[in-house]
Amino acid sequence: MTDGTTEITTLSTPEGETVEEVTGTGTRPAIIADATSGHGTVPVQTRNERFASAEVSDFPEVTGREASWKLTPVDRLAELIAGDLDGSRYEIASDAVADVDVSWVPRTDERIGLAGIPEERASANAWSTFGEALAITVGGEEHREVRIARSAFGQAPRAAHTIIEAKPFSNGVVVLDNAGSAVLSENVEILIGDGAKLTVVTVQDFDDDAKYLATHFARVGRDAQFKHVVVSLGGAIVRVNPAVTLAESGADGELLGVYFSDAHQHLEQQVFLFHKAANTRGRVNYKGALQGDGARSVWIGDVLIGPDASGTDSYEQNRNLVLTDGTRADSIPNLEIETGDILGAGHASATGRFDDEQLFYLRSRGIPEELARRLVVRGFLAEIVQKIGYAPLEERLHAAIEAELEGGR
Repeated sequence: MTDGTTEITTLSTPEGETVEEVTGTGTRPAIIADATSGHGTVPVQTRNERFASAEVSDFPEVTGREASWKLTPVDRLAELIAGDLDGSRYEIASDAVADVDVSWVPRTDERIGLAGIPEERASANAWSTFGEALAITVGGEEHREVRIARSAFGQAPRAAHTIIEAKPFSNGVVVLDNAGSAVLSENVEILIGDGAKLTVVTVQDFDDDAKYLATHFARVGRDAQFKHVVVSLGGAIVRVNPAVTLAESGADGELLGVYFSDAHQHLEQQVFLFHKAANTRGRVNYKGALQGDGARSVWIGDVLIGPDASGTDSYEQNRNLVLTDGTRADSIPNLEIETGDILGAGHASATGRFDDEQLFYLRSRGIPEELARRLVVRGFLAEIVQKIGYAPLEERLHAAIEAELEGGR
């Protein structure tokens, strides 16, 4: 039975009870309800069954109790979640690179919506508002690197939409380098063609008062390799949520993140890796450091191995290093497996202070305690930085981490 936007299917449980499964594109998440008694209504649990829509009006008001918002300071983000946004063009800076096209495209571009659709209101608000999308297209088989510098968003609430496409068998690195003032909600769609090799790095080095919400949707093709890197350093509230679908056989996804939260700074990442096809490989590795009163980080890692994803090899982990009192790090790994035919899957999470044995080792060799602590932090975060594969940024990040440590003295 259907009501136009919602489909209701009658099912039977193993115990012989009758239930109704409600799905579709209505204004609320799908539910499973007991049709005989009217009791026992529960939300659908599988991660990829969350309600999705490109229309902000399809979403209810955000209360802060929702799964995707419960660890976010929503009271400070009302203008991005439900307010009017400026969806016009903004200034960018990018060098001309062979086989890489950077241009503005209309909302009617056929690629828009292919990688994913919003699952929460702020993302849908930006999607409903943007006028043109910034499109970055990587072609050719030679390795190409392009950096898009963006620092002119202004202080008015703004929406943005970005498309990054790697043509089949192309090879490239795309860096979205964000700085300056911003009150911005953005959707980034990433399409990786068959046999392509693409790295996308998003750098958040905003001014101290900036607010930035971003959702990245990626679809990885057959035998393609995709590396996604989140680097969050500056901004009052920065939330970057990547959702990567390994859509075709042989797809490989590596999701990396490094962040450094200072006093009264909120840095958040909600990661979703969906093994949809067979023989896919996934690795998720995020590391962060926190120092100063009120420093906050949030990491939620969801990995879903679908029923058709036989031969999957997947692992996710998050590590947080607490440098001072008064900080808080939330770290929540989740793993769902819907097939028994996998190579391996696992997850891990840890939050703690300095390793006393490491500090003792360094101090026993004449290194002062303060310098020893800095060396431990640099080594802790360097594991992620050195995997980026873009030398100019790696050097800059090592310097930025050193500056953060100097500032926390």
